[in-house]
Amino acid sequence: MIDRGALAKEYFLKGYNCSQAVLLAFSDMTGLDETVAMKMASSFGGGMGRLREVCGTVSASLMVLGILYGYDAKAPTAGEDKPAHYARVQEYANRFRTECGSIICREILENHAKYLESQKEITKNDEQIAAMRSNSSAPTPRTADYYQKRPCAEIAAKAANILDQYIQELNQ
Repeated sequence: MIDRGALAKEYFLKGYNCSQAVLLAFSDMTGLDETVAMKMASSFGGGMGRLREVCGTVSASLMVLGILYGYDAKAPTAGEDKPAHYARVQEYANRFRTECGSIICREILENHAKYLESQKEITKNDEQIAAMRSNSSAPTPRTADYYQKRPCAEIAAKAANILDQYIQELNQ
């Protein structure tokens, strides 16, 4: 059995964005070519192009759900399939929110920054904290300090594990 959480974390630590890391962890299920998957998910890193909106790991998880269980708007059953699929999307989002505190990138990063500050592991003027709070389109360089202070690798692992468990339940 594949440990998709570990795989997503590994991809992130290799330099893939959060969305790419999760989508690639499910490539055996989705059938997506690696290059296509990377390009498809590339816009969703940093909460949609570093806008810090919906977490890229959530976006990727919803892409996987769409590929596996999505509806065909042209199908005769679309009227029933659409609400059923949206219910799956909402269930996944609720599970992620319960585990991670939010589905919004900026809130996840801000909560993590506040935690680090409370633990006296960083100060408010720490370079990584400033980068987490920034909406600049320029990605933060992936340094040892970045990986030490960012929750993103762990969030990618959690997102993949939550999705993997949910898929197992849906397939029962």
